[in-house]
Amino acid sequence: MAAEQSAKSVRTTDVLATGRRKTSVARIRLRTGSGAIKVNGRALDAYFPTLKDRVLISGALELLGKQSAVNIDITVDGGGLSGQAGACRLGIARALKTFDLELAETLRHSGLLTRDGRMKERKKYGLRGARRGTQFSKR
Repeated sequence: MAAEQSAKSVRTTDVLATGRRKTSVARIRLRTGSGAIKVNGRALDAYFPTLKDRVLISGALELLGKQSAVNIDITVDGGGLSGQAGACRLGIARALKTFDLELAETLRHSGLLTRDGRMKERKKYGLRGARRGTQFSKR
């Protein structure tokens, strides 16, 4: 009975998920496969040249040991490369949670399913930026 439930929780079709970070939005398509990751039609190494961003994106896969079990197609736009990497990370974690329901607790405890709500603060009138005021002149 338990084997049947675990077999039912693993999907064989495509899983779609969305991840957001700052102004970046990543749409993830996850399916069973050989472990290929494509970002906007390019290889992961070609799109994200820095190791820090590549490690951030593949962190959920390495945590669960699914590097060679799933293929991931990512469409990401908006923001810079660091924000896009964060959006991809959240989207992949959400897709893995939908793909196999037993992984949800592990992903939650490692903080991969939490959206980072930090955004750029808006500029206020009367100030030179979000918080900086005008320069004071004594004379």
